[in-house]
Amino acid sequence: MKRLGLLAFTFLLALSTSAQWANPEQKEVPAFNAAAPRSGTKLPPLLAGDQLKTPMFRYPFQARAYEAAARNSKLIYQLPCYCYCDRSQGHNSLHSCFEGTHGANCATCIQEAFYADKMAKLHKTPKQIREGIERGEFQQIDYQNYQ
Repeated sequence: MKRLGLLAFTFLLALSTSAQWANPEQKEVPAFNAAAPRSGTKLPPLLAGDQLKTPMFRYPFQARAYEAAARNSKLIYQLPCYCYCDRSQGHNSLHSCFEGTHGANCATCIQEAFYADKMAKLHKTPKQIREGIERGEFQQIDYQNYQ
């Protein structure tokens, strides 16, 4: 029953995002910030702590995605989000997705956060990570089992 619930949740995540409906020939890169925030700039807070223990966070990988985003806050500020939430929700980077609950319900956002975390651990630059995301490399991330 638990496996069926996880399967249903994963299906709903995919269905609720717009990335799967995007035209593969589309070359437009979603919104992102070309550089890290200026020194002294305070970014909007990401959900953390008890905010990740609400019913919205049914699966451990959801909270882990927010934790990965928090570890890489300035990095994800510089990355686009290929669920195209910049169009529907006014987001200006992947960082915006984790300021609220959008990131918990979007497989694209979760995969990108884990991809950014993995590449940061490999000492890739924000530009290299952004280019990897633009090539779709984040789609190879197994978000349910990412540690």
